[in-house]
Amino acid sequence: MTSKIRILLLGVLIAVFSCNEKNADNNSSQDNNLGHPSLILTKQGVKEIRANLGSIPIFDETLALTQEEIDAEIEKGFDVPLPKDYSGGYTHETHKKNYVLMQKAGVLYQILNNEKYANFVKDMLFEYAKQYPTWPIHPKPRSYSRGKVFWQCLNDSNWLVYTSQAYDCIYDFLTEDERNTLETDLFRPFADYISKENPQFFNRVHNHSTWGNAAVGMIALAMDDDSLLQRALYGYKEAKIDPNLKDNDGGYINREGDMGFYANLEEPFSPDGYFTEGPYYQRYASYPFLIFAQALQNKKPELKVLQHKDGVLLKSVSALINLSDADGEFFLLNDAQKGMSYRNASLVSAVDIAYHFGGNNPELLSIAKKQGKVALDDAGLAVALGLKAGKEKPFNKKSIELSDGANGNQGAVGILRSEGLELVFKYTAHGLSHGHYDKLSFALFEDGDEVVQDYGMSRFVNIEQKGGGNYLKENTTWAKQTVAHNTLVQNETSQFQGKYDIGSKHHSNKYIFSVNDSVQVASAKEDNAYPGTKIQRTFVTIKDKGYDKPYVLDIMRVSSATSNHYDVPFYFLGHIMQTNFEYTKLNTPQILGKSHGYQHLYKEASALVNEGNVKLNWLLNNKFYSYTAICSNNDEVIIGRIGANDPEYNLRNEQTLILRKKNAKDALYVSTIESHGTYNPVTELALNAYSNIDEIKVVHNSKAYTAVSIKTNNGKTNVFILSNENSEKEAEHKLTINNKVYSWVGPYTFTENQ
Repeated sequence: MTSKIRILLLGVLIAVFSCNEKNADNNSSQDNNLGHPSLILTKQGVKEIRANLGSIPIFDETLALTQEEIDAEIEKGFDVPLPKDYSGGYTHETHKKNYVLMQKAGVLYQILNNEKYANFVKDMLFEYAKQYPTWPIHPKPRSYSRGKVFWQCLNDSNWLVYTSQAYDCIYDFLTEDERNTLETDLFRPFADYISKENPQFFNRVHNHSTWGNAAVGMIALAMDDDSLLQRALYGYKEAKIDPNLKDNDGGYINREGDMGFYANLEEPFSPDGYFTEGPYYQRYASYPFLIFAQALQNKKPELKVLQHKDGVLLKSVSALINLSDADGEFFLLNDAQKGMSYRNASLVSAVDIAYHFGGNNPELLSIAKKQGKVALDDAGLAVALGLKAGKEKPFNKKSIELSDGANGNQGAVGILRSEGLELVFKYTAHGLSHGHYDKLSFALFEDGDEVVQDYGMSRFVNIEQKGGGNYLKENTTWAKQTVAHNTLVQNETSQFQGKYDIGSKHHSNKYIFSVNDSVQVASAKEDNAYPGTKIQRTFVTIKDKGYDKPYVLDIMRVSSATSNHYDVPFYFLGHIMQTNFEYTKLNTPQILGKSHGYQHLYKEASALVNEGNVKLNWLLNNKFYSYTAICSNNDEVIIGRIGANDPEYNLRNEQTLILRKKNAKDALYVSTIESHGTYNPVTELALNAYSNIDEIKVVHNSKAYTAVSIKTNNGKTNVFILSNENSEKEAEHKLTINNKVYSWVGPYTFTENQ
């Protein structure tokens, strides 16, 4: 602990024990679920926090830093400007800052019992109560649900989720007349605006609506308004919404069936805790989901919201951690910004709540320790006490398949982990309006670094000079399109024609997910991406005892009723070292196509190849990688680069290798990916810089079976055989290849040194 934090902590302890203790005395005489605070803090929780201060390091340090921050802001004063900006602009960022400051100051008032923090919240709330009724709808027109404080109701809901916590914390500090003024002039009109006046926002099943439901629900709990709480839990029933209305991402808004918080809790989550929009938006939605659930558990425990759907909210936290790489950064499924991790503040609360209410899982303590802070509430105290007692255990991220869909029957995400390699295979539902047209795509990581990437989204979040910090048009024209991903593109057209109306109706199907010590297999099928075309893709990670690192085998079978033009992009990151094929590099790069993302790709080089293997060797972060792929005569290899038709430099200029097959009905793509060597820039030595695989061959391919041989440079030839139509674990198989009989049980077999 630094000397600065020790000094601050001393001030904390003096404040706690020297200030007027009348609130603590009153709290101790009342039931924990009555009165205030009762959302994220409870009276008993406040009492226990005060009793433990000075002996719970992670909590003490978080508290001291928070006090330092808020003291400085109180000294500067605050501003409540007339709203006018998009994300990243002054008014947007100021109002965003204000709700965070109020929440923190409210918590400090409860823990330190120092009235300056309550007065800070009170003064800011009354300034909002004075101005809010005079504000028009936000002047920026981009959103399908414009807010008043912010350009969209989503951010207005953020404001109310945080501010309701501050109000709960200073509720008893205020007089009855002051509470009536705030509730009449600010909170009720605010809740009505984002719900009754914007039902197209409030009544959806979407992360937007989750924020809206939580906002209305939490202020309802703070005001003890059961009628408003019912609206939050079950939606605004009187709404009439145009059935053809869409949001800014092209997703339909109107829907039949349930609505409100329970609907958002039920439908987007699979039984495994996977959130259909993907981990980036699960991270964002985790805060309202779990903070509102925490408030309901504290205030309305009879609702048992954390037990709903077999405890899916608690499961979702572990699922989300499993959807992160070795550095804790989330995999880029659907719209997602690179670099987002479980160190985000919303995940600090999520981990603390999951630990406190989910049986004190000691593995979550290790995540909290990496986060380096806790929430300043009852849940954060529980984590701090667990760490103090030395209860933490490592969170062991293993290979895992997380189902998609409310009932777990709409595909899945498969993650194969093997000695530092993490392969992420996507065979899910579309993912609501944040989904991409990328069925059966994949990405590969090693030791937390992307090796084969998913582009993510085209957006610079909260950077005003890039489209106001919002989604750029290239998110639609590039990032969502199939060619931006590592999967099959047919006839230079995105899957489902790049139309949400079609893609949202379909999902891929799980086929195999099997893990053992040396061979791990994930396989899935997609029958709807292109009419008349069926695709099956299988990934295998293989640990060969003769080498330090495992390698990846990729088998993709395509069958169609008609002849087509097939492309499979491969978005490797790093610098090309060598290829085993001769290519022609163009003097002037050519734009690869006209639409469906092809208009954003430059063709920089190409080669027509013969039957056999093509090999690409590249260097990334001083590690050598090789990609080996089987080709047929007259296949084309294209080396391309992102960035065409991009006048404002919104896209990253990264490279790809595309394997192209023309005029083919059925196609078989087989390749391997290896991590096999290192370069030391100090010693200037390259070790094991070349591929360990000499040759890969398809030795059998039929409707029933596909078999691939892998010859390595240590003289071994391994054979992997996949049953294409029977995935039963107990099924018996027999296949003769080159006069050798292979017999096995289960959907695949791997034989070494044949």
